[in-house]
Amino acid sequence: MLEPMLFLLTLLVIAFVAKNQSLIIAVLVLLVMKIAGFEGKTFSLLQGKGINWGVTVITIAVLAPIASGDIGFKDLSGAFKSPYAWIALISGMAVALLAKGGVTLLAEDPHITTALVLGTILAVSIFKGVAVGPLIGAGIAYAAMKIFDFLK
Repeated sequence: MLEPMLFLLTLLVIAFVAKNQSLIIAVLVLLVMKIAGFEGKTFSLLQGKGINWGVTVITIAVLAPIASGDIGFKDLSGAFKSPYAWIALISGMAVALLAKGGVTLLAEDPHITTALVLGTILAVSIFKGVAVGPLIGAGIAYAAMKIFDFLK
């Protein structure tokens, strides 16, 4: 019990130093849950379903301008006239495919999660990154591992 608390408190200090609100909130929520005794099934539920919930929330945020009427069919058809829109389309497809590999990797090789989480925490706290890193990072790692396996 002591090691997880110390680890979370260390992350909280890093989050405060880096002024990263998302990391502060995440660590505080986990600390409160741990102190309140909700860690048993709740943590395993978050571990198992949390990424899917997070992706759903991000998807809702991305689709909100469509629901609000800020983006419509006219904007969609007009966007394909720009080379940047095509770059964005291809990038979106690539990231989704990488994330798919990331989900596979995290399910098959959970020990990789430690390195991915550490990398995400460092990027979020030091470089003001956004904490979508574990999934995309896992996807990139998955692709790199497949290439490595192919080449050896």
